Amino acid sequence: MIGNFLSRQFLVFLVTGGTAAAVNFGSRIVYNQWMAFSPAVVCAYITGMITAFVLAKLFVFKDSKQSVHRAAGFFILVNLVAVAQTWLISVGLLRYVLPQLGVTHFAPEIAHGVGVVVPVFTSYLGHKHFSFR
Repeated sequence: MIGNFLSRQFLVFLVTGGTAAAVNFGSRIVYNQWMAFSPAVVCAYITGMITAFVLAKLFVFKDSKQSVHRAAGFFILVNLVAVAQTWLISVGLLRYVLPQLGVTHFAPEIAHGVGVVVPVFTSYLGHKHFSFR
């Protein structure tokens, strides 16, 4: 199990995932100009997910034998779990945890940033074993 996270493939996954996370994070700020925080988190996640799929297919799991349709189907399923993690953590931190800690400066950015990072490991395993096997 630990070997999965020490591989070159995982490092490339982190770089491509980091790029997709940056797209996710940045697009949430843009979406937040036209919608509330909660739906902006979900829309940003979808934007990041599309970015992640393309980058993972091209650079991380390029030897995958899955058809694009099958890979996309599993990719969406794995990401439904991840978006739930992201949303629960982001909204939970913003509404409950950060106010209790007295954090007011950059609270949406902190909450969303933590929410985006948490599913990295579960997503890698899901994509490796289902989406792009």
